Amino acid sequence: MGSRRSEGAAGADSAYPWLLPSAVADPRTSGEESRRTVRDWVVDICCLAAAGVVGLLVVESLRHDPDVPGALLLADQLIGAAACTALWLRRRWPVGLAVALVMLSVVAPCAAGAMLVAVFTVAVHRPFKAVAAVGALALVMAPVSAAVRPDPDLTFVVSAVAGVLLVLTVIGWGMFLRSRRQLVLSLRERARRAEAEAGLRAERAQRLAREEIAREMHDVLAHRLSLLCVHAGALEFRPGAPPAEVARAAGVIRDSAHQALQDLREVIGVLRAPGGADGDEASRPQPTLAELDDLVEESRQAGMVVTFDSRVVDPRSVPPATGRTAYRIVQEALTNARKHAPGAEVAVRAVGDPRQGLTIEVVNPAAKEESGAVPGSGQGLIGLSERATLAGGRLAHGPTADGGFRLHGWLPWRT
Repeated sequence: MGSRRSEGAAGADSAYPWLLPSAVADPRTSGEESRRTVRDWVVDICCLAAAGVVGLLVVESLRHDPDVPGALLLADQLIGAAACTALWLRRRWPVGLAVALVMLSVVAPCAAGAMLVAVFTVAVHRPFKAVAAVGALALVMAPVSAAVRPDPDLTFVVSAVAGVLLVLTVIGWGMFLRSRRQLVLSLRERARRAEAEAGLRAERAQRLAREEIAREMHDVLAHRLSLLCVHAGALEFRPGAPPAEVARAAGVIRDSAHQALQDLREVIGVLRAPGGADGDEASRPQPTLAELDDLVEESRQAGMVVTFDSRVVDPRSVPPATGRTAYRIVQEALTNARKHAPGAEVAVRAVGDPRQGLTIEVVNPAAKEESGAVPGSGQGLIGLSERATLAGGRLAHGPTADGGFRLHGWLPWRT
């Protein structure tokens, strides 16, 4: 809720920048470089008016003092007017102006109002070290001013204490406003950082979703298209085959192409559906371990020699995520065997229970005939390893001693 509130505040600030101080409306620029907003102009005019009112009150007090000659009173008025006019420079040179007015107010009481405004400006716009230095100077000069130009209506102690309290009040008020501004800027920066992090998280989620969809399309289509390649190659190299065999191969090609198009349509349907890749898992073409028999039978119809040894008592009891990963492992292994070891016998074994997990092993000997150039990305086994790792399992693969290939995977029995 805090981040939402800060984001709303940032939005309101950007909608009405003229209501904000220049340091808050554009924090990237310093006080010397930033342009004054409407609020800054109003505040400057009010500060000038307040300093002028204080100066007039001091002039009225000095006018009734018989010890103050007319020439000195006129000089006080001119110095007070000059000090008030110099306040227009308080945003550009706050520290220098404050030091000059503190020293000037010692001999010219009419500049006291302008001096307080300058000290307040330092407390608002400058760090603590500068505030401490200027404040210490003003606190020291308050008793000195009471001694050099005593107030006829107040004692020295009362006048000095009043001067010290006024300086402490404006410094405390200015530091409070500075802390408030820093809080606003920190909340705005936090809101911007939270928005940027949310954008990065959304971008990362989209990238992961695209990778998942790409992996799914590879798993779904590679198997089907490899069947098409096998049967099309058989028809190409055996043009004189019996009509019945040609018809059977053509039927398998037609069925495989139809199934590949159907699978592709389902995957694209997920992309087009509301929510895209974040749609329900049930809407995707996801097989389970119970469909391994159909996968093996499909490979046998394509001409492969496959032995399947399943020692899972009830394949339907396997958790869907585990069964789906196991299916993809066997599917990719059969596809690779069909590509790289045509004519070789492939042994598929599945063993598992809830205590030991699920083990999948696919082994094929060396190829009995040349496989030729087989198109492929070469990323299938890498994708399987990533899939098994994400499922909490492991996958190992490599050549065997007789020149064949072995793929062994283990998956935990969990959803």
